[in-house]
Amino acid sequence: MTGILLVDKPPKWTSFDVVNYVRKIVAQNEDKKPKNVKVGHSGTLDPFATGLLVLLIGKEYTVLAKQYSGFDKTYEVEMKLGQKSSTGDPEGQIETVPGSQPSKAEIEAVLDGFTGVISQIPPAFSAIKIDGVRAYKLARAGQSVNLEPREITIKSLKLIGYEYPFVKLVASVSSGTYIRVLVEDIAKKLGTVAYTTDLRRTEVGQFSLENAMKIDDLNATTINKNIIK
Repeated sequence: MTGILLVDKPPKWTSFDVVNYVRKIVAQNEDKKPKNVKVGHSGTLDPFATGLLVLLIGKEYTVLAKQYSGFDKTYEVEMKLGQKSSTGDPEGQIETVPGSQPSKAEIEAVLDGFTGVISQIPPAFSAIKIDGVRAYKLARAGQSVNLEPREITIKSLKLIGYEYPFVKLVASVSSGTYIRVLVEDIAKKLGTVAYTTDLRRTEVGQFSLENAMKIDDLNATTINKNIIK
């Protein structure tokens, strides 16, 4: 088994959980130990997030991980206004903060201002390494995390639903964009706070969630049938 496999990551699973799950299936099918089977992915999804995970199976594909991770991505996003999270998502400590209740027109105007090339400071709770240590490990240990801003590109931001305090968006962004930070920055422009309550990745480059497999449907037969060469 070698190629690309599209998987719909369920909530509460880490990206590594999915990789490990598929690795065991492939190893059993090829009568190998899991440690001798190469499986990687093209970009991490947070545990609370769901959606498209592009798995790379076999050495000739895992070496392309960096190239694939550079693809643009599209997300369905739900944000909650008036509350903030220590991690920017439902897994952190939630705090209610008094603020304005923006109109739909105000939200759309702010979204327009975020499209194009912008500067973004990655979150402390991220997998970026600082002196060889993941930032989220330092943050969890209570240590100060200072990350340099980086340029990202917001291809498009579309408002698809609004019923205060929930805002629903579709965001097409460049690789390296942190949606949790984007949500917080949008809220700041609106004169309030927010955190990401739901995040679902629907596209990675030319790959679409429509063609992804559910975890419960994965086995040696279905993987062989759906793997992309």
